[in-house]
Amino acid sequence: MTDAILVLNAGSSSIKFELFKVVEDHAETRLDGQMEGIGASPHLIARDARRQVLADQRWSGPDVADHVTALARIMDGIEPGIAGRRIIAVGHRVVHGGPDLAEPMLVNDAAMDTLGKLIPLAPLHQPHNIAGIIAASNRFPGVPQIACFDTAFHRAHAWEADTFALPPEYYERGIRRYGFHGLSYEYISDMLAREEPALAAGRVVVAHLGNGSSLCAIHKGRSVDSTMGFTALDGVPMGTRCGQIDPGVLLHLMLTEKMDAADLTGLLYGNAGLKGMSGISQDVRDLEKSADPRAAQALTYYAWRVRREIGALAAALGGIDALVFTAGIGENARNLRAKICEGLGHLGITIDAEANQANAHEIAAPGSATRVLVRATDEEAMIARHVLGVLHRSKSA
Repeated sequence: MTDAILVLNAGSSSIKFELFKVVEDHAETRLDGQMEGIGASPHLIARDARRQVLADQRWSGPDVADHVTALARIMDGIEPGIAGRRIIAVGHRVVHGGPDLAEPMLVNDAAMDTLGKLIPLAPLHQPHNIAGIIAASNRFPGVPQIACFDTAFHRAHAWEADTFALPPEYYERGIRRYGFHGLSYEYISDMLAREEPALAAGRVVVAHLGNGSSLCAIHKGRSVDSTMGFTALDGVPMGTRCGQIDPGVLLHLMLTEKMDAADLTGLLYGNAGLKGMSGISQDVRDLEKSADPRAAQALTYYAWRVRREIGALAAALGGIDALVFTAGIGENARNLRAKICEGLGHLGITIDAEANQANAHEIAAPGSATRVLVRATDEEAMIARHVLGVLHRSKSA
């Protein structure tokens, strides 16, 4: 029987999953997919390593009402793909590790208590990550559950990059800039270290652009600064999230519009960003097809904010050697990439139109002083690597 690692990325109404075969000291993808629409319109899709469909099933909402049931349906659906494989560990993406959790960790009762105490720092994400751990623990009793944190990659920031201009006691109480998408940035950083060590040792800005968007300044493989802060709301606009906003706006909405915390949460997390600005969709593809001027305005604003943050992070690094686009928008939205790069000539960034339209791995124009790359990220693969590391360390302890 072959050893395997299951990786889960649990969201509010979905579970992304990937199964890895353990081969000596590394992991190879054997199948992946997701269960979306938990509690509403559940839909399971899974494919093997050759991209052949293993499962494509739908249920009514009550039939898959929670994460425990969803994971059971997933495992039933992919049973043919895991035949002959023994799951030796389950790795989990956990959004928030707080100020102290900077390494992947084996989950036990004490760890679960710690993760629960971090819910106030990520109320829309952390409970679902914890639900995924509980579901996997129930499904695989005795199998190690390993938490990998999206904030961990940013824990080496200098104090000035993490603090707010508030009295020091707030910083000590955990009110500071944490940064997110760390597993994605770590994957890209490791990829560059393998492909181009000299470039990876330099000053790199990575733009993780998707429904959730952020950028990270990386020097010598370590995070220096990130656009996301105390929560995953800060920085650039996203699919439905606002990005940076003057806190005075929130005070104004509370005082004059009589909005409470629930109202503001719904606005800032669910009805802002590209969706809120356009009034049409959070999907860049829909906005690019639309003749509505609000769609064009939303894309223009998005590009402008990303462009501005590239400049800010280049300043934090003291220069820039490469810009890397990744995640759904970064990897695929050619026109938006071009719009973002307009006006960045002062940073040595110019792109080749044909290479950009072809989604080439290198899209910088010949003679461009700064490299511009397009790379696919893989948070699940990064988690699998961390799981192997934790297992190896536990064996040698």
